[in-house]
Amino acid sequence: MQVAKKVRVLVVDDSYLFREVLSRGISTDPYIEVVAVAVDPFDARDKILKYKPDVMTCDIELPKMNGIEFIRRLIPQYPIPVIVVSSVSDIVFEAMSAGAIDFVAKPDVQSVISVKEFLSDLIFKIKIAAKAKIGELQCSNMENFVQEKNTNADKIIAIGASTGGTEALYHILKVMPPTTPGIVIVQHIPPVFSSMFAERLDKQTQLYVKEAEDGDCIEQGKVIIAPGNQHIKIVMIGKRYAIRYCGADKVNGHCPSVDVLFESVAKTAGKNAIGVILTGMGYDGAKGMLAMRRKGARTIGQDEKSSVVYGMPKVAFDIGAVEKQTSLENIPNVIFSMLK
Repeated sequence: MQVAKKVRVLVVDDSYLFREVLSRGISTDPYIEVVAVAVDPFDARDKILKYKPDVMTCDIELPKMNGIEFIRRLIPQYPIPVIVVSSVSDIVFEAMSAGAIDFVAKPDVQSVISVKEFLSDLIFKIKIAAKAKIGELQCSNMENFVQEKNTNADKIIAIGASTGGTEALYHILKVMPPTTPGIVIVQHIPPVFSSMFAERLDKQTQLYVKEAEDGDCIEQGKVIIAPGNQHIKIVMIGKRYAIRYCGADKVNGHCPSVDVLFESVAKTAGKNAIGVILTGMGYDGAKGMLAMRRKGARTIGQDEKSSVVYGMPKVAFDIGAVEKQTSLENIPNVIFSMLK
């Protein structure tokens, strides 16, 4: 019987205590091996050359060079998947922009439960990272996207994403005009970070972006992002689409779940909806998107070449849920051609 190859991990952190907690904790998984630890970016560079790890975990606050600058310089020379381990701050999105593929929040080391949950999450993300594609998003053509006028205001766009999704969503939303129909998003993301992500997109795009609250109306030019620990669905209130909270138990291993959103869109909006499924591991969103398509919605899946992790879009495509599969850079054009 063939034995699965272990994921070789380099841990980069200047705190001896945290390096020990992290490296010993993730080493308890039989499919992960910590091959080295490093205290700063220069030490890490040497360890990368010597040990050739599959994945690197990296703190942001490091001596000699901060983690973001290190990642920005590292990826072009040594394309290795990087998971940022940071205190709760929106600076993690700078790291994602620099080339990291995912992030986790540092735990309270005095809390056994907090550390246990952190290690479980990190182990899960390391295994995903080992399968991820590394490289800059090819989105230059999106700058020339034609901003349509008089878009159908009665339409709704639902988007689901996971690993690699924060950057993919940014590259889509930054070219969407204020006339875009209301957008509802489920991005697999930890609590607290979802509100930071919404605030960041609100500043970086022409759209009004906010974290979802129960009862929020879905309107033209408005983007609503699910909280990091709450399922959302859409309902009709009068003649308007609105958000409803609908539980916090994990579905498909996630909360929020893309399937929960998509299934509600299929039921409530039907042919007036467009569904988009982006990069991410697993199968969340595939069944919901199939339900949307069967109800007459138009559906789009990100292609393998432009996905950091071609998991969720692949499953959706394989079961016939995706009407049009295309590159990340072309998704806005496809959305607006479907709106016509």
